[in-house]
Amino acid sequence: EVDLGSLPSDSGLRPQISSYGSKNDEVRRAYLQKGPCQPRDHDFPQSLIGEKMRRFNKVLFNKYFTRLEYSITDDAAYCLYCYLFNPSGKTFVNIGFTEKIKKKFNTHVGAHSSAHNKARRNCEALMNQKQHIHTIICRQSYRARQEYRTRLNASVDCVRFLLRQGMTFRQNDEYENSKNQGNFLELLKFLGNHNEDIDNVTLCNAPENQHMTAPKIQKDIVNASAIETTNAIIKELGNGLFSILVDEARDISSKEQMAVALRFVNREGCVIERFIGIVHVSSTTSLSLKMAIEALFSKYGLSLSSIRGQGYDGASNMQGEFGALKSLIIKENKSAHYIHYFLFYFSFAHQLQLALVSTAKNHVHVALLFNIVTNLLNIVGASCKRRDQLRDKHAERVLKALENNGLVTGKGLNQEIGFKCPGDTRWGSHYGTLINLIIIFPDIIGVLDIITVDGSNSEHRGEACALMEALQCFDFVFCLHLMHDTLGITNELSQALQRKEQDFVNAMRLVNISKQRLKDMRENFWDSLLDEVSLFCNKQNIIVPKMDDMWVPRGRSRRRVQGLTNSNYYHIEVFYTVIDMQLLELNDRFTEVNTKLLLCMACLNLINHFFLFNTGDLVSFIKFYPNDFSTADLIELKNQLETYIIDMRSDIEFTEVNDIGELAKRMKEKNKDKLYPLVYMLLKLALILLVSTYTVEKAFSAMPVIKNRLRNQMGDQWMNDISVTYIEKDIFNVIDNEAIIQWFQNMKTRRTLL
Repeated sequence: EVDLGSLPSDSGLRPQISSYGSKNDEVRRAYLQKGPCQPRDHDFPQSLIGEKMRRFNKVLFNKYFTRLEYSITDDAAYCLYCYLFNPSGKTFVNIGFTEKIKKKFNTHVGAHSSAHNKARRNCEALMNQKQHIHTIICRQSYRARQEYRTRLNASVDCVRFLLRQGMTFRQNDEYENSKNQGNFLELLKFLGNHNEDIDNVTLCNAPENQHMTAPKIQKDIVNASAIETTNAIIKELGNGLFSILVDEARDISSKEQMAVALRFVNREGCVIERFIGIVHVSSTTSLSLKMAIEALFSKYGLSLSSIRGQGYDGASNMQGEFGALKSLIIKENKSAHYIHYFLFYFSFAHQLQLALVSTAKNHVHVALLFNIVTNLLNIVGASCKRRDQLRDKHAERVLKALENNGLVTGKGLNQEIGFKCPGDTRWGSHYGTLINLIIIFPDIIGVLDIITVDGSNSEHRGEACALMEALQCFDFVFCLHLMHDTLGITNELSQALQRKEQDFVNAMRLVNISKQRLKDMRENFWDSLLDEVSLFCNKQNIIVPKMDDMWVPRGRSRRRVQGLTNSNYYHIEVFYTVIDMQLLELNDRFTEVNTKLLLCMACLNLINHFFLFNTGDLVSFIKFYPNDFSTADLIELKNQLETYIIDMRSDIEFTEVNDIGELAKRMKEKNKDKLYPLVYMLLKLALILLVSTYTVEKAFSAMPVIKNRLRNQMGDQWMNDISVTYIEKDIFNVIDNEAIIQWFQNMKTRRTLL
C-alpha cells in the first residue's frame, strides 16, 4: 500500500517513480492532481553562477505553470511530466537544473516528438479516463452513468454528515442480516427510505461491483474531502505571510501527535487561523519535529521563509524540544519571531503560572511538593465528610484564637477557607492553593490524624499516615514557603496581564519589575525566608535542622553524604536553583527581541484614540523584518505614518474601532490599505505575530472524539483526513459535492465514468 496523502511534494525528496511498482499509475495521478511543486512565496536563495549572484525567478512558474517544479531542498528546477513518464532522463528529472533555466527548459521541451512531449501526452492520456483501455472495453450507457453519479453523490452525502459530526463509519458486523450495519450503511439506507431516486440505485438495487460502500471507497471519499478542504485553506492563504502554531499530545494509542495550524490575514483583512494537519512524530527531537513540519509544508507547497511568527505550548512536556525547534527555524528565517501564545490583551496570562510551576517542577523538591499537595487533595477533599471535618477544625481553631485575642477582628476577616485543587488553566490557582495550605496547615494535620484512626480501610489510614509524615518535614515546609514567595511575585504579573485595560508599555514594565524582584529575592531574602520557615516550623512542632550540620538526603546512607552543609544545600541547591529556573522561564518568554517587538506593536493600539502611537517605534518595528521592507520603504514610512495618524484621528469611521484586527478590516473596507500600504503591512505583521492557542487546542479537543477507545487502531492518514474536515467545518461545508466527486474520480481508474 502507498500512502498517497503523504507523497513528498519537493522534487528533490521524491524516490524514482519505478520504485512504486504496480502502484505507479495511482502515484502519477496523485501528483498530477496535486500539480507541480511551485512555492511562489519562498525566499529563493542566491548562488554564484558565472560571475554574478543569481536566484530562481518565480515568474517562470507563470510560463510553465503545469510542468516546471522547484525543489527547496536542492535549490534547483525539475520537470513534473518527465519525472512521471521519462525516468531515464537526467537534467530536470534526476538532476535538478540551476543555470539559465528558461533557455535550458525550452531546449528540454524540444520538438513535438521529444521525450518531454511524449511524457506530457502520457500524462494527459492518464488523466483522460475515457481513453483508458478498461473504459473502452466496458462501454456504459448514459443511464448507467447517471445511476453511478447518484450512488456516488449519496455516499458523499453520508460521508459529509459523519465527518461533520465526528462519528464512526463502520461496525464489526456489516452483513445484510445485521441489526446494526454501522453508521455509514445505516445512514445510506435512511437516505434511500426517504428518496426514491437513491433507493432505486443503491445497496440491493446497485450492480454487484458498484455499491460505492466498500471501506476503501469510504476512505477515498474522506481523503478527497480532506484534500479539497486543505486546498481551499491554501488558496485562502495565497502567497501571503503567516505564523505557525504547533502543539503536541498523545492520542489514545499512546502515539505522539503534532498539530499544526497557520495564522494569517486574508484578502478581506480578517485574521484567520486554520488547522492544516496532524502529524504522527515517532521521534520528538527538535530536528525530527522540523523535518515533520518541512514535510507537511512541502506537501502543500509552503515555505519556511514565509513564516513571520512561531507559537508553541511552553507548558508542554516537550517544551525543551520546542525551544530547540524555535531556534532551528529562526536560524533559517530571521523574521520568524517567537512570541509565546500572545493575544492583544494577553490571553496567554492564564498559562504563565502553569508554565512557571511546570518549570519549577524540574527541581525534585518542588516536584515532590506538588505531588504531596495533589495526594493531600485526593485524601482530604475526596468526600463531603472530610471537607466538613476540615471546616470544623478550622472554625474551632479560629474561635479559640478569637477568645484568646490571637486574631484581629473586622469585616471580611477570618472567613471560611477551602482547599481547592489547582487548575492548570486557572489564573493564580497554584498560588491560591499554597496560600490556603499555609493558613489551614494545622487543621489539615488534624483531619489527617482523624483519618489515621477512623479511616474506612487500612489503605486510607496508611496514606494519611504517610502524608502526615511528609507534611511535618522541614523540606516540605521550606519548599512550600519558597514557592509561595516566588509565585507571589509572578502572580502580580499574571493578574496584571489579564486586565483588558492594561497596555503593552505598562505590561512590559511589570515584566521587568518581576524579574528585578526575583533577582532581589535571590540576593537579599535568604535570611528572611529561613526565619519565616523556622518560625512556622516552631509553631507546628516541626524539627528544624541545624544549618551548620552536614546535609543527609532522606533514605540514603550517611556514608554517601556529598559534603554539603544544610545551609549550603537549602541556600544553593534549592533556593538559588528554583529562583534561577523562574528567571530563565521569564527571560525565555520575554526576550529582548520580543519585548521590543511588543513595545513597537503597542504603538498600533487604539486605546485612548491612538494614545500610544509613536512614529519612531513603528519605524523601528520594520527593522525586525528586513525581507519585507526596503531602504526606500523605511524613508517613505515616516511620512506615511504622519499622514496616517492625522487621518485616523479625524475620520469618524474609525472612532468606534476597538482593536487592531477590526482596524485592519475597516482599512480594507475603506480602501485605506492602498492609501497607506506600508502601514497596512505593519498591521498585518502585528496580527500574524499575535498568536493564540485556540486552533491547536481545538485540534486536541477533537482528537478524543475522532480517535477514541473503540477506534484506537485508526491509521495516521485516516485520522488526519477526519481531523481536517471535522475541525475546519466552515471550510468543508462550502465545498461542493461535485468538487469532491471529481477529485475522487481522478484518484484512480474507476469502473464507471461520470
